[in-house]
Amino acid sequence: MANHKSALKRIRSNESKRVLNRYQHKTTRGAIKRLRELTDKKEAEAMFPSVVSMLDKLAKKNVIHANKAANIKSGLAKHIAAL
Repeated sequence: MANHKSALKRIRSNESKRVLNRYQHKTTRGAIKRLRELTDKKEAEAMFPSVVSMLDKLAKKNVIHANKAANIKSGLAKHIAAL
């Protein structure tokens, strides 16, 4: 167990950040899945910017790697172009 006040605070803050990161990551994965399931090009193009924004935020906070975010965005763009 932690011996310092600051260490106890770090444990609490790490847990709250972990929960928020998990929620945002799961929400983004769900949005990606919904975007890939779309068959209408107009709907997909309308949803694409919000998904890209979510991915960029995750990459900025190092929840996912920046290259992984770029690869996902590229794949989604290809998917939309093929509709």
